[in-house]
Amino acid sequence: MQLYLVRHGIAAERGSAYPDDTLRPLTDVGRVRMRVQARALAWLAPELAHVLTSPLVRTRQTAELVSAALATQPPVVELAALRPDGTPEEVRATLGAYSAAASVALVGHEPNLSVLAAALTRSSVQLGFKKGAICRLDLDPLRPVRPGTLRWFATPKLLRLVGRGRAPKS
Repeated sequence: MQLYLVRHGIAAERGSAYPDDTLRPLTDVGRVRMRVQARALAWLAPELAHVLTSPLVRTRQTAELVSAALATQPPVVELAALRPDGTPEEVRATLGAYSAAASVALVGHEPNLSVLAAALTRSSVQLGFKKGAICRLDLDPLRPVRPGTLRWFATPKLLRLVGRGRAPKS
């Protein structure tokens, strides 16, 4: 299984405008950038079968942009395990229902995504996802006890270059 971990795009600041953190939406800039970054993901993972997301507004909006960019336009499914208080064990248990899928995207939060990537690869290093960053892990769903492999990690800036059809500078 190819597992894509996607951090939500740039969201409205915490504060009096959004006293309930779960309701903070993507900003206009966050939506524009995430659309471009989602195009890059669509080029890198054109056959994504599922897009699973935290139920928070900003992650749901990010997941919808990802799905819309894909030729397959998979439905967006909310997954409680991806909430900010979710654990890698909860996510892993939920992924079992998608073990037949070749590729799945999980849209979530920091530091959860870094912790999840480290747990799935059995690494002591945490990646540190910026808003809109994406990584790909390869997992063997038939052997869940084996560690996954980090195939790539892309910063938001690199994804925007790819999404705009520009080659990154070396």
